[in-house]
Amino acid sequence: MSVALMWEARAVDGRGDELLAWVRERERELPDRPLRGEILRAPQDRVLVITWWNAAYDAELPELPEPDGELVTRTVHRWRFESVGGL
Repeated sequence: MSVALMWEARAVDGRGDELLAWVRERERELPDRPLRGEILRAPQDRVLVITWWNAAYDAELPELPEPDGELVTRTVHRWRFESVGGL
């Protein structure tokens, strides 16, 4: 089964590049590597990380931590999805 983890944060205005650098540094520290991973950015200094894993939906998987409160405007949003087929 394939599981996708999504992690999304919004940086304090003007600190999107710093949040992106923080994410890149932390993803290298994960103890395991996903099958696939992508880092995306959007307006309003948002950063989204999606990782795909060959695991059960409820498997314990490594995730990015919460950034320092001075870097983000709110707590991180996290979602977990299971694959139900391709396009």
